[in-house]
This record gives sequence, C-alpha cells and structure tokens, in this order.
Amino acid sequence: MISTPSDLPADAQTVALAGIGGDLGGRIATALLARGVQVRALVRSGSTVPVPGVTAVAVDYADAAALVAACRGADCVVSALNGLEPVIRDAQGRLLDAAVAAGVPRFIPSDFSLDFTGTQPGDNRNLDLRRAFMARVDRTPIRATSILNGAFADLLTGDAPIVLQRPRKVLYWGDADQLFDFTTKDDVARYTASAALDPAAPRFLRIAGDVVTARELAATMSDLTGRPFGLWRAGGLGRLGLLIRVVRALTPASDAVFPAWQGMQYLRDMASGRGKLAPLDNGRYGTVSWTDARTVLAQGL
Repeated sequence: MISTPSDLPADAQTVALAGIGGDLGGRIATALLARGVQVRALVRSGSTVPVPGVTAVAVDYADAAALVAACRGADCVVSALNGLEPVIRDAQGRLLDAAVAAGVPRFIPSDFSLDFTGTQPGDNRNLDLRRAFMARVDRTPIRATSILNGAFADLLTGDAPIVLQRPRKVLYWGDADQLFDFTTKDDVARYTASAALDPAAPRFLRIAGDVVTARELAATMSDLTGRPFGLWRAGGLGRLGLLIRVVRALTPASDAVFPAWQGMQYLRDMASGRGKLAPLDNGRYGTVSWTDARTVLAQGL
C-alpha cells in the first residue's frame, strides 16, 4: 500500500524515484521534497531509505505487476539507477515498461553525463549503454527527458585525475583551451527536480554549472593557493586512446562501473569536444545560482 505523508498538500505531485540509495538519487529526493513533491522511493525489500520524508515502496524488479503498481499514479518516474548493463539496460528497462503500463506520463532516465548524442559508438562503454537505452525509450509512447550535465564538478577535488595538488599541475590531453562542462551533483539534483515537474520538458536538457578550460583551471588554482599551477600535457588524443586500450587489456574483468580505463574514456570524450554540451538550457527554470568550478576547488583546499 502506498500512503502519502500527512504534511503534504492533497494536490501535491507525485514522483516515483528509483536509485534513492545512491549519491545523486538521495540529492534528487531532497530537492523534490523541497518543492513539496510526494516522493515515492522504489527500493529493494529490506533496504533503508536515507532521506526522511519520502514514502518507501519495496519492489522486485523481476515482478512486473508489482513494479507497475508501484509506478501507478505518479506524475513522473525518475531513474537515478547506476550500474552496468544489468542495471541500465535490464532493471531500468523494466522500470520503463512499468511506467508505460501504469500510464505515467513522463520518464527521466539515468543519463546524467556528457552529451553522448555526439560521441562515437564503441568509444565509451557507459555512454554506449545510455545510447542503447535512449533508442529503447524512444520506441515507447512515454514523454522522456534526458538531463545531460557534463562531468560532475565534485570530481575536480576527488577522483578525477585533472587537478593534481602535489605537483601543482592541471593534467590535460590534446588542447589546453578545449572547453569542459562541469556541474555539481546538488545543482544537477535541483535541476532534475524542476524538470520532473515540467510537463513540457523536451527530450534533452543540457546544463553546465561552469564551462572552463584546463588553462583556466590552472589559473584559478594559482589564484586560490597563491602558488603557481602549471599545465601538464600528457599527450594527444591518439596517445590517450592507445593508453585506454592498454589499461583495459591489463585490467581484470570486474563489475566496477568506473574502472580506470572508463574514466579515461570520459576524459577522451571531453578532450575531443565530442561530448560538449550546446546549447545550454540553464535558464529554463528561471534564474539559478550555479556553483562554478572556482567554488568547488576552493572548498576542496
């Protein structure tokens, strides 16, 4: 049985959200709740819900009827599922089928990436999965919206090997003046919440909290730290492609979503410009204060 928290208005919109246990999914749930939305979190049996205020609905993705029931009555289904083919193609595909069968008018798939509509098939495993799922969505009658945000800006101070603190270098491949799109997870979540409530949202929405080059990142770090940051050109795109093949060949097969070679594939799509977002839809939901790369880097110091 699905119940609505008593502190929400009776006419509140309902969004069914898959993937609330993930980092981005939890942020999307929080952003939806801030807009007065009834959030119905689709979770596996026995899972805990990390965000208070949502309605948890236990689902088995192998049980089509139960999944349809969990989606019924929602104004939009948002997927923040993250994984490889069993998740992005299979589980998310069952979620899509359930949304269609339940008569849900809108669906937001778990894309949240650079612009895979311009990248080359076979060059990026994770983007190939999203491209294949795009074709599946477009064969259904549901109104879908993919949100493309470039790279998560949060990675600038974490896992992305771009801003190197110890040698005080910004690593890049190809051209130091190639533009990169970065958006924080919180900004992506807030925008996704707005899109989930927008019945006229288009098939694609492209956003970037900041658009910067490697050269600009080095200048920003020099300014923030008071110490000179230089540029480190690791090579051209051809060398990067060769390195990806070598690392992938030497890496044991695993279920990791982001092994080293996968991150390198993302860097190649950014450095080549094929994944560049344009035009940007940042202003679709009014004036928003976007978090720029300088703010992210300053918080990481």
